[in-house]
Amino acid sequence: MGVHGPRPRAEPPGPGPRRRSTTSVDVAPDDGDVLARLLPASGLPMLARVDPYGDVVLSGSEMEQLLDELHILMDRSSPPDAVVLGAVVVLAERCRRELGSELRFEGD
Repeated sequence: MGVHGPRPRAEPPGPGPRRRSTTSVDVAPDDGDVLARLLPASGLPMLARVDPYGDVVLSGSEMEQLLDELHILMDRSSPPDAVVLGAVVVLAERCRRELGSELRFEGD
């Protein structure tokens, strides 16, 4: 599982069958599957939505709640897990500041 963000929101599709396009600005990889293990089992409403095998996209307006829940989970976690969560916090803070951006949790 990895986290991409912030991403500018979709550019409006032009005429024809084009799909929306986004640009990944930064990535927080999760090579040890810390996020896949911790987020769905966190018991926190927004974090529990993350599916280790699917994608979840959060808008900038959802970053306050996401940051609150990430900080709660960091307080409960071991130092190595908290480092991975901290990388997501950095992306979420950036997404909160950059209008029109979104944060994407990408499953395996």
